[in-house]
Amino acid sequence: MLEHDSGGPLAAYHALCTENDISFDPAQERAAQRLEALHGALAGGAPKPARGFRLFGRRKAAEAGPRGVYLHGGVGRGKTMLMDLFFDAVQLERKRRVHFHAFMQEVHKAINVANRETEGSDDPIPVLARQIAEEACLLCFDEFHVTDIADAMILGRLFEGLFTEGVVPVMTSNRHPDELYKGGLNRQLFLPFIEIINDRLDVVSLDGPQDYRQLFLKQARLYHTPLSPAAEAELGRAFERLSGGGALEPVTLHVQGRALSIPRAAKGVARLSFAELCEQPLGAADYLTLATAFHTIVLGGIPRLGKEKRNEAKRFVTLIDVLYEHKVHLICAADAPPSELYQAGEGAFEFARTASRLTEMQSEDYVSERHVP
Repeated sequence: MLEHDSGGPLAAYHALCTENDISFDPAQERAAQRLEALHGALAGGAPKPARGFRLFGRRKAAEAGPRGVYLHGGVGRGKTMLMDLFFDAVQLERKRRVHFHAFMQEVHKAINVANRETEGSDDPIPVLARQIAEEACLLCFDEFHVTDIADAMILGRLFEGLFTEGVVPVMTSNRHPDELYKGGLNRQLFLPFIEIINDRLDVVSLDGPQDYRQLFLKQARLYHTPLSPAAEAELGRAFERLSGGGALEPVTLHVQGRALSIPRAAKGVARLSFAELCEQPLGAADYLTLATAFHTIVLGGIPRLGKEKRNEAKRFVTLIDVLYEHKVHLICAADAPPSELYQAGEGAFEFARTASRLTEMQSEDYVSERHVP
């Protein structure tokens, strides 16, 4: 079963198994085989545009290019790892891998700029689709999900344009396409987009019995104290393990017209410090955006708190509340155990709930919870 040498994602997956970097998983191999087929289809170069493609049950042009892939399954099943193996193997200049949350922020920004320039007289979405296609004929989206009515209203028309321009998408998601935006406001307006996903992409289930991310979190030490080079080194090792050793990249999140910079991120994991999050003028909206964009936060440098750091302490309380509500996994290094972080001064009594949540976030029950983007 480990016999393959195409230089594609299947060979890369088998190599990881052979080198004992990961355990062999039949569901992962089946997904890698489908990505291998797409890798082969793209070996001849960029796909051609499919002019005339129409959505909503109307005429569709013959498919000029290969079908994309939609990988779905529970967290920690290896979806992102497999997509990255595929992305790295594809020899195309015009390709892009992006977290879906960041992509939609770019889309909204571009639409707002176009509407201001034309005073809303022109439809910006076809133009935007062409611009995106000029930059990338292969688009790999990580953590595809829809929770916002504004996104739902845009996606169908945008992807119609992307398919017309010949863009091939590969997506990872925790949900089957039919489950996207389920129960959302005016969901009937989103159904044509679900139709286009099922029609133009191969939907591949990756829902094996083992959640590898959760397994690591259950076995790992999640709260390191006191602060020390050794504690920071442990955070670094955890970040590398959870991000699969992926290339670090800065991420910019947009919050109510402001930019929130995340200097180190990879595969849904952000590496941050207390100073970056709690010694800056940030608030609940910033932390909410962070919690929806990342399933895991690796946080270092949490000091002992008191009245001299009451503003920082208030931000830290808000941060933990938001992360807790969204079931974000937290691996951190602090100068004291949770119950000793804030022992005296204004706010110490209220901090007891935060200490309790920090303790609970280390528990197996919490780790087993599903991230709520």
